[in-house]
Amino acid sequence: MINFFYEDCIPLKKNNEESLKKTVQLFDKEGFTCGDISVVFCSDTYLLSLNKKYLNHDYFTDIITFPYNEGELINGDLFVSLDRAKENAIDNNEAFSREISRLVIHGCLHLCGFNDKSREEITVMRLKEEEYLKLFGFT
Repeated sequence: MINFFYEDCIPLKKNNEESLKKTVQLFDKEGFTCGDISVVFCSDTYLLSLNKKYLNHDYFTDIITFPYNEGELINGDLFVSLDRAKENAIDNNEAFSREISRLVIHGCLHLCGFNDKSREEITVMRLKEEEYLKLFGFT
Protein backbone atom coordinates (compact mmCIF):
# COMPACT_ATOMS: atom_id res chain seq x y z
CA MET A 1 0.00 0.00 0.00
CA ILE A 2 1.28 3.46 -0.86
CA ASN A 3 0.43 6.55 1.18
CA PHE A 4 1.28 10.19 0.52
CA PHE A 5 2.34 12.83 3.02
CA TYR A 6 3.54 16.42 2.80
CA GLU A 7 6.16 18.36 4.75
CA ASP A 8 6.84 22.03 4.15
CA CYS A 9 5.21 22.13 0.71
CA ILE A 10 1.90 22.51 -1.09
CA PRO A 11 0.14 19.14 -1.66
CA LEU A 12 -0.25 17.68 -5.13
CA LYS A 13 -3.71 17.29 -6.61
CA LYS A 14 -5.50 14.08 -5.63
CA ASN A 15 -5.57 12.85 -9.24
CA ASN A 16 -1.74 13.03 -9.27
CA GLU A 17 -1.65 10.86 -6.15
CA GLU A 18 -4.08 8.36 -7.67
CA SER A 19 -1.95 8.13 -10.79
CA LEU A 20 1.18 7.52 -8.70
CA LYS A 21 -0.45 4.58 -6.93
CA LYS A 22 0.16 2.57 -10.13
CA THR A 23 3.84 2.42 -9.20
CA VAL A 24 3.19 -0.32 -6.62
CA GLN A 25 2.85 -2.72 -9.57
CA LEU A 26 6.61 -2.29 -10.02
CA PHE A 27 7.29 -4.47 -6.98
CA ASP A 28 5.42 -7.45 -8.46
CA LYS A 29 7.24 -7.02 -11.77
CA GLU A 30 10.58 -7.06 -9.92
CA GLY A 31 9.63 -10.18 -7.92
CA PHE A 32 8.72 -8.53 -4.62
CA THR A 33 5.58 -7.91 -2.57
CA CYS A 34 4.54 -4.37 -1.75
CA GLY A 35 4.15 -3.69 1.94
CA ASP A 36 3.82 -0.19 3.36
CA ILE A 37 5.33 2.59 1.26
CA SER A 38 5.20 6.19 2.42
CA VAL A 39 5.93 8.90 -0.11
CA VAL A 40 6.67 12.18 1.63
CA PHE A 41 6.71 15.18 -0.68
CA CYS A 42 8.70 18.03 0.80
CA SER A 43 10.75 21.15 0.17
CA ASP A 44 14.46 21.36 -0.61
CA THR A 45 15.09 22.68 2.89
CA TYR A 46 13.32 19.78 4.53
CA LEU A 47 15.11 17.17 2.41
CA LEU A 48 18.47 18.86 2.94
CA SER A 49 17.99 18.56 6.70
CA LEU A 50 17.34 14.80 6.32
CA ASN A 51 20.31 14.45 3.99
CA LYS A 52 22.57 16.08 6.59
CA LYS A 53 21.10 14.28 9.60
CA TYR A 54 20.89 10.72 8.28
CA LEU A 55 23.41 10.56 5.42
CA ASN A 56 25.96 13.23 6.42
CA HIS A 57 25.55 14.86 3.00
CA ASP A 58 25.44 18.65 2.82
CA TYR A 59 23.81 19.11 -0.58
CA PHE A 60 20.40 19.21 -2.21
CA THR A 61 19.01 16.03 -3.71
CA ASP A 62 15.73 15.11 -5.35
CA ILE A 63 14.96 11.92 -3.43
CA ILE A 64 16.11 9.98 -0.38
CA THR A 65 14.95 6.41 0.14
CA PHE A 66 14.82 4.62 3.50
CA PRO A 67 14.18 0.87 3.10
CA TYR A 68 12.62 -1.24 5.86
CA ASN A 69 12.32 -4.42 3.83
CA GLU A 70 11.53 -7.79 5.37
CA GLY A 71 12.84 -10.32 2.88
CA GLU A 72 10.67 -10.13 -0.23
CA LEU A 73 8.21 -7.72 1.47
CA ILE A 74 9.09 -4.17 0.49
CA ASN A 75 8.49 -1.42 3.04
CA GLY A 76 10.03 2.01 2.99
CA ASP A 77 9.87 5.77 3.02
CA LEU A 78 10.53 7.92 -0.02
CA PHE A 79 11.23 11.61 0.57
CA VAL A 80 10.83 13.60 -2.65
CA SER A 81 11.76 17.26 -3.01
CA LEU A 82 9.11 19.03 -5.06
CA ASP A 83 11.54 21.94 -5.49
CA ARG A 84 14.15 19.64 -7.11
CA ALA A 85 11.42 17.94 -9.16
CA LYS A 86 10.41 21.33 -10.61
CA GLU A 87 14.04 22.15 -11.43
CA ASN A 88 14.62 18.70 -12.97
CA ALA A 89 11.49 19.04 -15.10
CA ILE A 90 12.62 22.42 -16.42
CA ASP A 91 16.22 21.27 -16.99
CA ASN A 92 15.09 18.12 -18.82
CA ASN A 93 12.18 19.74 -20.67
CA GLU A 94 9.76 17.28 -19.05
CA ALA A 95 6.30 17.71 -17.56
CA PHE A 96 6.38 18.19 -13.80
CA SER A 97 3.98 15.26 -13.30
CA ARG A 98 6.26 12.95 -15.31
CA GLU A 99 9.27 14.00 -13.25
CA ILE A 100 7.39 13.33 -10.00
CA SER A 101 6.47 9.90 -11.38
CA ARG A 102 10.09 9.23 -12.36
CA LEU A 103 11.31 10.12 -8.87
CA VAL A 104 8.76 7.85 -7.18
CA ILE A 105 9.70 5.02 -9.56
CA HIS A 106 13.38 5.75 -8.87
CA GLY A 107 12.79 5.43 -5.12
CA CYS A 108 10.82 2.21 -5.58
CA LEU A 109 13.69 0.78 -7.63
CA HIS A 110 16.06 1.64 -4.77
CA LEU A 111 13.74 -0.28 -2.43
CA CYS A 112 14.09 -3.26 -4.80
CA GLY A 113 17.86 -3.09 -4.47
CA PHE A 114 18.85 -1.09 -7.54
CA ASN A 115 21.66 1.42 -7.02
CA ASP A 116 22.98 4.38 -8.97
CA LYS A 117 26.55 4.89 -7.81
CA SER A 118 28.48 3.63 -10.85
CA ARG A 119 27.96 4.49 -14.53
CA GLU A 120 26.67 0.99 -15.18
CA GLU A 121 24.18 1.20 -12.30
CA ILE A 122 23.01 4.63 -13.45
CA THR A 123 22.42 3.26 -16.96
CA VAL A 124 20.38 0.34 -15.63
CA MET A 125 18.41 2.65 -13.32
CA ARG A 126 17.55 5.07 -16.16
CA LEU A 127 16.44 2.23 -18.43
CA LYS A 128 14.24 0.79 -15.67
CA GLU A 129 12.76 4.24 -14.97
CA GLU A 130 11.84 4.67 -18.62
CA GLU A 131 10.45 1.14 -18.82
CA TYR A 132 8.10 1.77 -15.90
CA LEU A 133 7.17 5.30 -16.97
CA LYS A 134 5.97 3.82 -20.28
CA LEU A 135 4.33 0.81 -18.68
CA PHE A 136 2.33 2.97 -16.26
CA GLY A 137 1.39 5.52 -18.94
CA PHE A 138 3.55 8.40 -17.69
CA THR A 139 4.65 9.47 -21.17
